[in-house]
Amino acid sequence: MVATPFTPIASLLGGALIGLSAVLLMWTTGRIAGVSGIAARLFPPYEDRQFAGRLAFVAGLVVAPILVRLVTGSLPAQTIGAATPLLIVAGLLTGFGAVWGSGCTSGHGVCGLSRLSVRSLVATITFMAAGMATVFVMRHWS
Repeated sequence: MVATPFTPIASLLGGALIGLSAVLLMWTTGRIAGVSGIAARLFPPYEDRQFAGRLAFVAGLVVAPILVRLVTGSLPAQTIGAATPLLIVAGLLTGFGAVWGSGCTSGHGVCGLSRLSVRSLVATITFMAAGMATVFVMRHWS
């Protein structure tokens, strides 16, 4: 098993930036920062005045690591110890779960819990339990 380094300052700053971003989006647009919902509404049949804002939001997710690379000269080391077919299946299941659960970790876990939404609490407990079970099975039964 690979140990993940303990990074309390980076984690605190990252969490604060995510929270600040969610608050700013809610304050300026009245919308929840649910990444799956924002990304899904980039495709038809959704055509409205908020398209440019959604595109900018998703573009920011893509551009942020590029900016980190430009500023620091490197990216954090990451390894993925799974084969491509498994990653494809995992991505499809994650997408299905986000649609089926009417939201994702950002919508339910960040924004929903901060609004004391019982529905978001149930969704967050469900996807956290599913994630823990998946890690357990992949590490102990494969």
